[in-house]
Amino acid sequence: MKKVLILVAAFIAAANTLSAQDAQKVAAKVAETLTAASDKPEAEPKPQYWTNSVLNQINFGQTSLWNWAAGGYNNYTLAAAIDANANYKKDKMIWTNRLQLDYGFLYSADKPILQKTKDRIYFESKWGYETPVRHLSYSAFFDFKTQFNDNWKYGTPKNEEGHEPSIQDWLDARELMSDLFSPAYINFGLGLLWTPKPWFSLNFSPLAADIVIVQNPGLREKYGMPLIDGKEKGIGENYKPYRFGLGAQLKADAKWIINDDFSYTTQLVLFSDYLHKPQNLRVNWDNKMFWKLAKYFALTLSTNLIYDENVMVKEINGTKVPAVQFKEFLEFGFTYTIAKKQ
Repeated sequence: MKKVLILVAAFIAAANTLSAQDAQKVAAKVAETLTAASDKPEAEPKPQYWTNSVLNQINFGQTSLWNWAAGGYNNYTLAAAIDANANYKKDKMIWTNRLQLDYGFLYSADKPILQKTKDRIYFESKWGYETPVRHLSYSAFFDFKTQFNDNWKYGTPKNEEGHEPSIQDWLDARELMSDLFSPAYINFGLGLLWTPKPWFSLNFSPLAADIVIVQNPGLREKYGMPLIDGKEKGIGENYKPYRFGLGAQLKADAKWIINDDFSYTTQLVLFSDYLHKPQNLRVNWDNKMFWKLAKYFALTLSTNLIYDENVMVKEINGTKVPAVQFKEFLEFGFTYTIAKKQ
């Protein structure tokens, strides 16, 4: 376009100095140049192989009571979440990545301390390459899961009659339940990916590695770490800081987008350890419902279900045994999405 403008300007200048015959020749040359420029096809845009999105959420809750006969305590909750996706697709290859970060806490008038309500770091990556069979791909996956910092269970502190427990009394009565890299879960493997529908995928890995890490010695027995040869039970340092498993994993993912304001995602992961009781499956089932009520506000319902026979979470007759773990969150708050589409 810049060149065309220069040509037009040159023609105007020449027309003022040349004879009528010469001006006609110049005009014809300019017209020919303009026609050639208009017939030249525009450059095609470069293909975009990546699609990215980042969902940011901040949720706040508050309860206040005045002369409430049924009882209760004033409390405040604050939670933040990030759900980031980066997906690549070119020809027969796909590569999907997702990072989920969750953190929240509660302050209640009955305890003069902050109590954590949610804490999760979860990264998953999946690669696939199409096979000659329709909807079927060779696949490889990697998962990593842990948390940001320590999580405590608060018991009732002992105190003298007539005296309110101090903050230190509450801290002395708490029990550590988990910590950063205590535990941490690392999974990777090879297999096949089946995607019969755009909203559903099933990944089966007959060869999958499962590594559980517990850095804190005081938590190793609780999370089923193996004893060091020749060591006695009940002492944290006598347990190994990791447990290795080799088995098969089945992961099912589904995402229904009803419209721009409502979506539901679910993920079910089953793992069987060839090396230790393969008939006892480890189960992880996550669900999330997202309902956008206004431009920057949304309602979110999420649930997490876990069963792992190596994790002792319930006490029966003085003995700790494994049990189904379940967590549910219903939250309302500010939400904002940053997205780049193809």
